[in-house]
Order: sequence, then structure tokens, then C-alpha cells
Amino acid sequence: MEYLYYLANASLTLRVIQFLHSRPQLPVSFVTVIHQIDGWVVRVKLNCQVSSDIDGDFRAFLNELGIAYEPPMRVQMALWSLEAGQYPVDVMRRYQVAIVSHGNPEREEIEAFRQQFVRGLGYCPETLA
Repeated sequence: MEYLYYLANASLTLRVIQFLHSRPQLPVSFVTVIHQIDGWVVRVKLNCQVSSDIDGDFRAFLNELGIAYEPPMRVQMALWSLEAGQYPVDVMRRYQVAIVSHGNPEREEIEAFRQQFVRGLGYCPETLA
């Protein structure tokens, strides 16, 4: 099972990561987090099918925070490449996407990305709030 959502800012993205850590019944295979100029893309891939109740609860949670996302071809190719085992740095160069995290979701990676980005800009854009 796979969930692909678009979120408006870093705080919402961090809430998804926190939710995943608090729900061991969700057998997460990997999570991919991509930052875009106007928001965040979060892909959650599960190891196996879950019950319709668990699926419904997780979808409801994600729908409260963002919207289901249909990626453009460049982002889709980047997601496929990551799943195929290519290195995130190579995928970022090839498809020109900012991969913040891929694999086991860790809030520290998102926080570090946010801090470095804000430090480089000198201000905090809305998407990094």
C-alpha cells in the first residue's frame, strides 16, 4: 500500500512523521519526503496490506493535513528511482528535486533541512514554518 500526499508546510510534514512513529501497527517500508518551493510531498509505502480500518484512519489523518498528490513525471521518476535503490544525491541531481529524507522517517532530518534552508535565505518562508 502506498500513500502520496502534498502538505503545505514543514510542521504538517513533521506531524505525519510523528504519527508514523506512534503507530507501530502501520508496517512502514519507507517514507520519502521531498521539499518543493510551494510545499512538501510525502510518500509512505507500507510493507503489506493493512485492515480497511487502519487504512481508513490513516487516510483520514492525511486528508486532514493535506491533499492526495498526483506528481508530475519528473517527481514520479524521482520516487521510482529512490524505490529502486538509487542514491538520493544522484536522484536529486538527475531530476532536480530536493529529497529531504528517504527510508526510515526521522524528524531530525526535516528539522536540519529546515534550519539550513532558513539560515541560507535569512528568513523563514511559509512552507518551512
